Amino acid sequence: MSVPVRCHLSKGKVVSRIILTTIGSFGDLHPKIAMAFELRHRGHEVVFATHKEYQDKIEALGFEFHRMRPDNTALNDPQEMARMMDLKTGTEYVVRNWIGASLRETYTDLMDAARNSDLIIHGEGVLAARLVAEKLEMPWVSTVLQPLAFLSAHDPSVLPGLPSIFYLPGLNFIAQRSIRQLSKILSKTWAEPVHQLRQEIGLAPLKGNPFIDEKYSPYLVLAMFSSILANPQPDWAANTVLTGFNFYDGSQRETRLPLELEQFLVSGDPPIVFTLGSAAVMSPGQFYEESIQAAKRLSRRAVLLIGKNVPPENLPDGIISVNYVPYSQIFPRAVAIVHQGGIGTTSQALQAGRPTLVMPYSHDQPDNAARVERLGTSRTIARKQYVAERVAMQLGKLLENPNYASKALEIGAIIRAEKGVERACDAIEKQFESA
Repeated sequence: MSVPVRCHLSKGKVVSRIILTTIGSFGDLHPKIAMAFELRHRGHEVVFATHKEYQDKIEALGFEFHRMRPDNTALNDPQEMARMMDLKTGTEYVVRNWIGASLRETYTDLMDAARNSDLIIHGEGVLAARLVAEKLEMPWVSTVLQPLAFLSAHDPSVLPGLPSIFYLPGLNFIAQRSIRQLSKILSKTWAEPVHQLRQEIGLAPLKGNPFIDEKYSPYLVLAMFSSILANPQPDWAANTVLTGFNFYDGSQRETRLPLELEQFLVSGDPPIVFTLGSAAVMSPGQFYEESIQAAKRLSRRAVLLIGKNVPPENLPDGIISVNYVPYSQIFPRAVAIVHQGGIGTTSQALQAGRPTLVMPYSHDQPDNAARVERLGTSRTIARKQYVAERVAMQLGKLLENPNYASKALEIGAIIRAEKGVERACDAIEKQFESA
């Protein structure tokens, strides 16, 4: 598809102003930052439009920032985060009460940021990106961070809250096709704000569902995950390029581990690292208390990454808690990692080459957990079963079977050899060249 572009040439190379827009947690933001660094290195001007909570972070990296609503208030509101992360109702709550309810504000903010730009690259959930791109007659690129987003009938996925009958052997293809149709039915009313706003701003009506049929750009779709999780399928969006993971976690700025943590790591055996990422950590429940007891049962050292939560009191010897450290610096020094299954945490654990125990909350996390378990690097425990005795039992099986560690090392080597950022940016620049 040809595209109208307003780029200029610099020494024979197309240089452009690119808007990167995303919503969500660090797991959503960090791959875009990785891409932004590479695009800037190639001479492009990169601008971010995202939550106001990320302004300081983005500007400290030297990128232009534009606030785009909705604000991510859940990052400081445990009750709101709990509603968003609910296994059965979290996805609908996010779409209806956060994304859909703020669609007009998102459109207004993104329109202001995108004027005089050449391309919009958007993350999942930024429904206004297509509207802005069409209104400004600008090409746009969709990004996908996890295989679940494609809802492929050829590559069975695990959706949160669905009965286990959907995942019985021999029923996968039929079940997955029915899941796709069911998703279209369930999300039909979720799409009403999109259809209404399109009409108000004078855009042609969509033929399909903006969450299923009309979800992706006809120009370019970047599947920003590794082929070890999923390979391209016949029913993936057209023009999809599988890039591999795009990694950033701040370690590129040569951050150092806190002295107390560094001393802890070198003073004994590699620990188990317990973390809930950057979103679920706001609604931890009894995760850290049960993790402490599980580590004690196993007589294992442990590091707790607790975010903004109050540090546990009277920690036993061999267990330490810290707010946050870059995963790329702590994960390779662990014997195993226990986490919530967000795609950002999952990818970092895979890259580190360490076995994992995953306790998924909602959204894509159950599917991510299932995929790494199929790889042979991980085990899964349900959140409602996350009690010290069960956790210790699962970790015991993980650590006592050397196959998990050897497979994790094998997968880690594959991930580290991928060039996800370069492939993504190559695909983006190819669009400009073809235009």
